[in-house]
Parts: sequence; C-alpha cells; structure tokens
Amino acid sequence: MLVHQQPVDEAFTTLRSHPQGLSSAEAAARLAEFGPNRIERVPTVPATLRLARQFTHFFAALLWCAAVLAFAAAVYTPGQGMGTLGLAIVAVILINGVFSFWQEDRAQRTMAALQRLLPHRVRAHRDGPVRIIPAEQVVPGDVIFLTAGDEVPADCRLLEAFGVRVNNAALTGEARPVSRDVRADGEKDSLRARNVLLAGTALMAGEAKALVFATGMHTAFGNIARLTQATVDRPSPLQKEIAVLSRVIAALAVGIGVLVFAVGHVIGLPVGVSLVFSIGIIVANVPEGLLPTVTLALALSARRMAARRTLIRHLPCVETLGSATVVCTDKTGTLTQNRMQVRAIHVPGGIVDGGDVGRVAAGHRRFLDCALHCHDLKAATGTDGRAAWLGDPVEMALVDLARPLLGEPSLPRLDEIPFDPDRKRLVTVHREGNGAVLFVKGAPEELLSRAGSVEGVSGPEPLTADRIGAFTRAATEMADRGLRVLAFGYRTLPAGYLLAEAEDQLILTAVVGFEDPPRPEVPAAVRQCHDAGIRIIMVTGDHPHTALAIAREIGLVAKGGAGHLLTGADLGRMSDTQLQFALDAPGIVCARVTADQKLRIVQALQRKREIVAVTGDGVNDAPALRAADIGIAMGLSGTEVAREAADMVLLDDNFASIVEAVEEGRAVFENIRKFMTYILTSNIPELVPYLAFALARLPLALTVLQILAVDLGTDLVPALGLGAERPDPALMRRPPRRSDERLLTPGLLARAYVFLGAFEAAAAMGAFFFVVNGAAWRWNSASPLDDLLYRQGTTACLTAIVVMQMVNVFLCRSRRASAFAQPLTGNRLLLGGVGAELVLILLIDYTRAGQAAFGTAPIGVDAWLVVMPFALTMLIAEEARKAVLRRREPSAGVMSRQCPRGASVSGSTTS
Repeated sequence: MLVHQQPVDEAFTTLRSHPQGLSSAEAAARLAEFGPNRIERVPTVPATLRLARQFTHFFAALLWCAAVLAFAAAVYTPGQGMGTLGLAIVAVILINGVFSFWQEDRAQRTMAALQRLLPHRVRAHRDGPVRIIPAEQVVPGDVIFLTAGDEVPADCRLLEAFGVRVNNAALTGEARPVSRDVRADGEKDSLRARNVLLAGTALMAGEAKALVFATGMHTAFGNIARLTQATVDRPSPLQKEIAVLSRVIAALAVGIGVLVFAVGHVIGLPVGVSLVFSIGIIVANVPEGLLPTVTLALALSARRMAARRTLIRHLPCVETLGSATVVCTDKTGTLTQNRMQVRAIHVPGGIVDGGDVGRVAAGHRRFLDCALHCHDLKAATGTDGRAAWLGDPVEMALVDLARPLLGEPSLPRLDEIPFDPDRKRLVTVHREGNGAVLFVKGAPEELLSRAGSVEGVSGPEPLTADRIGAFTRAATEMADRGLRVLAFGYRTLPAGYLLAEAEDQLILTAVVGFEDPPRPEVPAAVRQCHDAGIRIIMVTGDHPHTALAIAREIGLVAKGGAGHLLTGADLGRMSDTQLQFALDAPGIVCARVTADQKLRIVQALQRKREIVAVTGDGVNDAPALRAADIGIAMGLSGTEVAREAADMVLLDDNFASIVEAVEEGRAVFENIRKFMTYILTSNIPELVPYLAFALARLPLALTVLQILAVDLGTDLVPALGLGAERPDPALMRRPPRRSDERLLTPGLLARAYVFLGAFEAAAAMGAFFFVVNGAAWRWNSASPLDDLLYRQGTTACLTAIVVMQMVNVFLCRSRRASAFAQPLTGNRLLLGGVGAELVLILLIDYTRAGQAAFGTAPIGVDAWLVVMPFALTMLIAEEARKAVLRRREPSAGVMSRQCPRGASVSGSTTS
C-alpha cells in the first residue's frame, strides 16, 4: 500500500519514523542510502564528443575530403594555390562547427534550472526540536513544517493541515489551487492524492506538518526530470534536408571529378595534373558557402523574430516551425492569462456576464465587504518593491474587484474558521462599529443550505423557493461553462455569539463565477493557424469542463460543439495504435493529462509523420518540449525549466507570435531555395572551364582560387540578401509543406544548372576568349599563353561570372514573379550585397593585394561590356520563362480551406 493510502500511524511505521522526526545519525545514514535531495544528472555525452560531431556530419565530411585533396594537390603541384584552398575550406568547417556547438547543451541547462526551483532551506524535526536544515539533506522519514509561500522540498504526506491549499500547476497543469488534508486517500496516483504535497510546488495558503516519503530523483518532480533527460533531440526538417542535399552534391561532385580524372588519364595528362583538375571539378561543384549562408540566414531570421519579442534558442528551429503541421498547446498561461478574474455574477435579478460585473458589484456593498475581507491572503512585497498579496488567485481577483470601490480593508478580523475540504467554505468574523459581522464564502450548495434570506436592494429579503432555484440554476450554468463557482453570504452577530453556531441564518449576497480568461489575441491566432493548414490540439492538466470552455471561447471547438475530448484516463486505456487513430479527430482537447502522457501524445503524432510544435510553461511540460520538433515556452509566465527545455521562447507570452514565427519559418525555407538557386547557378560557369580543358584541351579559363573568390566571397552577401526576403503574403494561405518535399528539387536543379547556369557559362567563356583572342591567340594553338595575358583572360572569366550573378540575384527573388515587380527598396541587404559584390570584384581585379591573392590582372572596359549582351539575354529568357509559368499557374500559392494537410498545391514547390 502506498504511503498516501495509509493512516498516519501506518505511514510512520512504513517509513520507520515517528512524530518527532529522525535523529541526526539516522538522517545521515538515510542520506548515504538515498542520496541528496536534488535532481541528479544522468550521464551525458562528453562536451568533446559533442563538439567533434559538429565537424563530422556528412556535409562537413565532404568538405574535409575536399580539403585533404587540396593539400595533396598542393604537394604534387605547388604554386597552384591548392594549399590556400585547403586552409579556406578548413576555416569554413571550423567556423560552422564552433557556432553550432555554441547553440547546443540545452539538457544540461534544463537540469540546472530544475535544481534552482527547489528551496534551499527547510524546517524539520531533528533530534526532537525543529531545526533549519539544507534542502539537500532532507531524507525519507523527515518531518517538515511548511507555511503559505513556502516551496515544497520533497514529496510528503500531510500529518497536520490548517487551511492548506497548494498550487500544483507547475507539475499537473491544473490552474486552480487545490485543497489538501491529512486523511488517507485511495487514489493510486500521488499527483492527485488529497493528502500529498509534491516537490516543486508551492503552498498558497495555510500551514502544514508533513512526513517526507520521496526525495530527489524519486519524487514526481524527479520523474519529470528523468523524462526530460531521456528525451533525445530529433534532427530538424532543415537538418534532414541539408543531409539529403549534401549527398546529392557529393554524388554530383565526386562523379564528375572521377570522370574528369579518367578522361585526363585517357588523353595522356600526367597523374598530378589530372588530380589537380579533378579537385577543381569537385571544388566547383561543392558550394562551400552554403553552410555559412544557411547559418547566417537563420541568424538573420532569429534577429527579426527577436524584434517581435520571440527568442530563438536553437537556430534550425526557425525553419522547423514553418514546417509544423500540428501545435500541441498548453492551456494555463499559454492560451489563458494565468490569472483568475470575476467573469459572471448572479445577484437577485439574474446573471450578469463580462465587463458589467464591476458595475453590478458596486451596488451590493455586503458582497464587496465579503470579497475584501473574507480571504486567507498574506501581505507580501512584490518583485518591484510594491505591496502585494500572496495566496489563492481567486481571492486576489476578489480583492482586486472590491478594492477600487471600497478602498483598503477597514474591518479588523476577530476570528475565523479556515477553509476545509469537508466544510467547503471559509468563515471570518470582523469588528463592525460596536458589534461583529460574519462573512462566509464557499460552495453554493453549502451556503444555500444555511441561508435564511437574500440581500435585496433595500436590505435582507426572504429566501423563497424561486430565489433558491434561481441561485442553483446560476451556479449550475456557470459550472457547465467551466467557471469556478463560489457563493457569498454574511450575518450580523449578536453579543456573546458562539462561532461554532454562527453559520446559520446567513444572508446570501451573490454567486460568482471565476475564470482564467483567454488571451485576447488567441482567437485570431487560432483562425490564422487553421487558414495555414495547421492543426491545434489542446493538452492540459486542467479539468475537462474548463478545458472545453476555453476551447470553445478561442475557436478551437465550435460554439456549442462537444469537440473530441480525451482525458488522462482515456489515454491510459489506449494502446499506441489506438492513440494514433484517436489523434486523427478534429477539435481535440486533452484534459487531466500528466507529463508522461503529454510526451506520449507528441511521440504518437511524430510517428504519424507530423511536424509537432509544443507550447508550455510548467515543469510538467519540459519532457514534451524537449521531444517536440520545436518546443515553445512562455517567457513571462513560464518556469525556467520550460524555457530551458524549449527551442523558442515567447518573451511577451503572446500566442499570436507563434503565427508570425510560422510565417517567418516558411519564408526561411523558401528563401533558402532562392539562394540555393543563386549559389548553384555559379557552379556551371565554374565547372565548364575544367571540362573544356579536359575534353577540348583549351587553356584553363578559371583557377581554383578564383572559384573560391566566388563561392566564399562575391556570392556570400547577395545570397544573404535573398535569405532576408520578406515572406510572400500567400505563404500563410498554403498548407504546411509535405514531409517528402525536398529542399533540392529537380526543377531547382534544372533552373540553376541547365537554364541560368548555361547563360553564365557562355558569358564566362565568351569573356575569356574575347581577351585572349584580342592578343592573337589561335584556336588549338600549341603555344602557351603569356602569363599576363593568361591572368587577364581568367580575370575576365571571373568578372563575367560576378556580373552575371549580379543580374541573377534579382532573378532569383521569385520563381514566378517578374524581377521588375519586386520593389528594389524592399530589401536593403540585397542591394548592399550587390554593391559589396561589385566593390569586391574591383578590389580583386585592380589592387595589388587582390591580384596577388587570386592571380588576376587588370582588364579593360571592353572586357566588362562584352558581358552585357549575355546578361540581357539571360534576363529576357528568365522573364519569358516566368511569364509562361504565371499563365500555367494563375492562382499558385492559394490554399482552399478544404485542402487536406499535405495535399499538393499548385505553386507550393519552388524550383
């Protein structure tokens, strides 16, 4: 039998303790056996190994191979710049690896946050007297003392309880403080047991004496910590796509490189020369700037989101949220404001809802007196140094309602009967003039059974059957709406009263309904998610009635609709297969759900190939936040544990920020495709000179270092400009992209390599031959080019590529919209990137440092002008292609509301 199911004396026997606690010697022995009362960290991957992983993923391995080949070529053919190339590639790998490692290590920070949540010192019996001991030294069998405002250091069973109410929201997600007492409870789950206080929760009211039965990792708190630590981070969709992209590029680069090496061998080139050119082919096809560009584009998006009060803790999650198909959202503090307020009030005459409750209350002085004086709140000092109240949020809502109308409490308290779960009411007695007045609040059925009259307009009036029925119906209606319902009454006490006999003949004043109201921006955000094809599932530890009421209010469930309710008990009876089928229903609301069940829901959705975003603010949300494809925590109301476990933090707790982040994430994916098209296009003019050399025995028109100048120099800033493009308004009217939709599509490759790349290759080779032909070089001439002439030819080739890329960057801003339809002032980074590109090529062509570094030489204006016809032709051809595409896809990008998730939508795939 569990400790909370046993009577007090049996609980002491089971734990080998007694009412005076443990001796110091026994406590020391138990500390050695059970360990310190703290959250222990499970063994984790060493930091050195985690760092090493950043340099050994597939794309990094591809770059390492290219670097090794470059160093090998530098040994065989010195003076070709291969050593410099190798160093540049290694630098790219190191910079990306260190930056990625810096973004990691969330699990360790989560555990530190969990430990900080626990109190540091505790009052406990030791060797008889009550002593103050460190919380880490609390052991099973200790007898501890707690009062309102204290945090509970360990799981314990109540021995004595005086008006105890505890806030379990951090562990269970239940918004309302719950009462606790000492009686044995047959409940199997200690999270729901009425005589148990749980580690990591806080006493909102009352005083308690309790027997500790679990500490550290053996507590419910520790179990959540274990779940959080055991959850393995999944690679983001973008990381998966980069891995696929890496394999495709590796296959292309290595395949063509091997082919060129074989051709070189067949035509009789020396092995060293063939190796150099094979490496050149590989370098030309591997976009060394892709990883830095992706990383910086994500960082720019994270910066834009930070301006919207959204903190990105893990860069790939920027794009992940754009891929989300399901959002599993907590209720308390996420959809709601995590504070109680008076929502409805019934006084003789009917129910008043919403904003008029204050006006109605102002006409009922006795109700306001009760609201202001009948409570267990404790005076405290807030974090801003101002006076504040500590206790039940419902009582704080009542004081907030009454104080503006009556001022500060003015009736001294003489006596009280604390709230008790059996009595279901709180009684306080106050001096009023020369007499005394009793105020009472509690469950409506308790006060109605003791009421003799009702407060009318001019004073007490008889409590007729009709009035009793009206109060009863009002209370039932409020409860059915998910409101917490309390009744209020008072009585003027005669001289010499006996408190035990003073609760009869009450004068009933009001029945009031309380609610943790939805955030005002949430309904609109829910509608936008539906428009974007994203399902929303509420997952909360709160009561089913409350959860359904909020779901209807925010539009998650249709007004008056039943929705599809799943309780924790329902989940406990379902197999994994049954759960996956159940999650197909629309309008799902999961209530009374524990931390492990929320985690199970997330994992079931992921098995259905959904991209799952999870929101939460409590300790109980941490495992699901870690397991989700993207975890979203609340920055203001959320616990530090939730924030540390999440990928993204809403700094203003604004649920609507999720919609903005989804739009940003979708834009990131589209923008990555844009700059991939831009970057890959330059691979063709970099590749063709090597093919021309190997197959046609033409002079090599572009050196390896000049390729590097494009990939890690001139292309980089304009590519970032494409990564900063604003979202297309149609993005949020499309469904989430399909799970099998690739980042690198055949259409994108065809556009970059076959279409745009061909124009750039023609311009590059044309510029090269224009320069060398001007010096009377003859086709198939056996004589080598003069060094200056050769450098001028390669400079012209390099310059042509850069000029064509200046035009191409504007063509890549959209797959289908005309370049002339895109406002030039809409993207300053793009304009700045083109300007930087121009300045950089001028420095490379016309400064001694640039010429020495990249083997260039000054070229005339005519070499620049010869590129212009190629650029104009490419512009006209691309505009014609887009015009044809627009005619074929007149309504691309717009999603019908009936479009099923994952269905193919015209225009949703960028090529």
